[in-house]
Amino acid sequence: MSRVGKLPINVDDKVKVNMVGNEIEITGPLGTLKRSIQNDKIIVEIENNQILVKRVSENKTVRAAHGLYRSLINNMVEGVTKGFQKNLIISGVGFRAVAQGEKIVLSLGFSHPVEILPPEGINIEIVTPTELAVKGIDKELVGQVAANIKANRKPDPYHGYGIRYKDETILRKEGKSAAKG
Repeated sequence: MSRVGKLPINVDDKVKVNMVGNEIEITGPLGTLKRSIQNDKIIVEIENNQILVKRVSENKTVRAAHGLYRSLINNMVEGVTKGFQKNLIISGVGFRAVAQGEKIVLSLGFSHPVEILPPEGINIEIVTPTELAVKGIDKELVGQVAANIKANRKPDPYHGYGIRYKDETILRKEGKSAAKG
């Protein structure tokens, strides 16, 4: 058995789980998430406020999918109860973020401002002009939106300018040194 896959997923009383065919729908206080299970060798059972993910075969790909689907379903349950958040830091002279309606406008040292329109289900909050918080119930979507924002200006290894995750450390390179002679 997969160490991850065999663990049951505990479900609170405020979370409703509905399984129709190969599609699982989880509804909680923050919203609803759906995901279809595309492997017919993976079985999802709901009993006693727990979700059990089981596999039929011992094939290598089925064993890998067993742990994967258990983690995906666990992330869905966690997302509809607590939600997910990624924090981004903007560092650089004159680099900042400003909200204009639903859009976020980033000044990143380019000749033009970078506009970001968050997809449905994602909320981008400006904590300070140099700190953003990407929030939502879908862990995959929160991570992808944060990665797309970071890709607009990757951190410079010499000065540290750019957009980085709050808990990320940038390895700084030493600049040119004067010739000794």
